[in-house]
Amino acid sequence: MRVISLGWGVQSFTLAAMAALGDLQKVDYAIHADTTHERAATYEFADSWSWWLEVSGVPVITVKADAAKIVNNFGGVMIPAFIENGGMIKRQCTDNWKRIPIRRWLQAHRKGERVEQLLGISLDEVQRMRDSDVKYIENVYPLIDKRMTRHDCILYLQRHGIQVPEKSACVFCPFQNQSEWRAVMDNPGDFIKATYNDEFIREARMPGRLYVHPARVPLGEVDLRTAEEKGQLSLWDNECSGVCGV
Repeated sequence: MRVISLGWGVQSFTLAAMAALGDLQKVDYAIHADTTHERAATYEFADSWSWWLEVSGVPVITVKADAAKIVNNFGGVMIPAFIENGGMIKRQCTDNWKRIPIRRWLQAHRKGERVEQLLGISLDEVQRMRDSDVKYIENVYPLIDKRMTRHDCILYLQRHGIQVPEKSACVFCPFQNQSEWRAVMDNPGDFIKATYNDEFIREARMPGRLYVHPARVPLGEVDLRTAEEKGQLSLWDNECSGVCGV
């Protein structure tokens, strides 16, 4: 069995598109582990492009954790939140919300077959490559084999007239950079959910309050403005004089 681990971000969707267009060996399924906490733009993109993958011969399967709670029944916090006095807590969300639901589905449907799991890790993320920790799954990295970076993936989609998705991530993911947090802020629904969950985890694991942003203040108080919005003079208001690379 050959399956794509589909996160609906640039790289994993590029794998699915390549399979749909015949530029990648046929796959049996593209499996999306829905955390239920993705950005609205990701769900909109999935709704728009699932049908195209389906009619192009790439069946899309969506699986979910039994309950993708940010804090479990025992008070354990799933996400790698920032502790007020320094450090982060251990991440459990990837295992509980993604890896386990996918493997549960595979075990129920592989009929004893080995599984090739195609992962959307590009050449610029080579440090993320890992061997599978179970014998029946082999992790495969087609983008690495094709020497494709994330930018190459964007170019591939554009060449074929295919929409480029936004970065896929939970709205409250602590691993987001400032521009990604701004993208969350720009969608009121996403930002409300992110700030709610930021407050929800605050006292979940004492001593040491928890925060989703590295500033270690409530998300609603984080200054997400650009340097220009803060009043810093932009250096790029004028046309380029042609010596930028000299």
